[in-house]
Amino acid sequence: MSGVFEQLLELQEHDTRIDQLRHRRATLPARAELADTEAAQARLEARMAGVRAQRDEHGAHQAALEEQIEASKARRAELEKRMFGGQVSAARDLQAMDEEVRHLARHISDLEDRELEVMELLEPLDGDLQAADVERHSLDARAAQLKGLIAEAEKEIDAELDEELTPRQPLAEGLPPELLRRYEALRTKLGGTGAARLVGNSCSGCHLTLPAMEVDRIKKAPPDAVITCDNCGRILVR
Repeated sequence: MSGVFEQLLELQEHDTRIDQLRHRRATLPARAELADTEAAQARLEARMAGVRAQRDEHGAHQAALEEQIEASKARRAELEKRMFGGQVSAARDLQAMDEEVRHLARHISDLEDRELEVMELLEPLDGDLQAADVERHSLDARAAQLKGLIAEAEKEIDAELDEELTPRQPLAEGLPPELLRRYEALRTKLGGTGAARLVGNSCSGCHLTLPAMEVDRIKKAPPDAVITCDNCGRILVR
């Protein structure tokens, strides 16, 4: 039976290594940086969505003003053509048309001033969007680089995991089912370590010293007895 307990310790060594590898895989520095980079991408997109909304609003206003300017200019050109083309001869009609042309000129000037104001509002927004494009490209490039680093690291760790998992299976299958179940339950409860060696008077799992009477009792116990640490509850291998 002592061979079974040594086998259990060997299983524990593989499990400890597997846990370490899985932890390393989950906590790769590049993974944390990727999360930060993706968060920065999300913040950038949210910020730029607001800028784009403002830009679209001002852009629509500018387009409406341009449409009004073009319509007013077309009307003025039509009136001037009629006034100077000899199509209208009545003085009253010519005076009315002249007043409308003057009104249109003032209206066009006012519209162009308003358009200029809108263009001044658009300029910094366009600058923000251009700067955001540069930042986005930089973040995208870094995210792609980090994903590549993560994939490479995962590949290496997965290869090491295979080296530990391959011999683990026959070790686990070769243990008495009840002992294996107890070991797995203790591993879950005690942070991954279900079995430990008794070194002198100390448990190598919790590193606490057992009372002398307890150590004496353990030494006198039958070789096939399942002994546990009084301090932490782990299976002790003598």
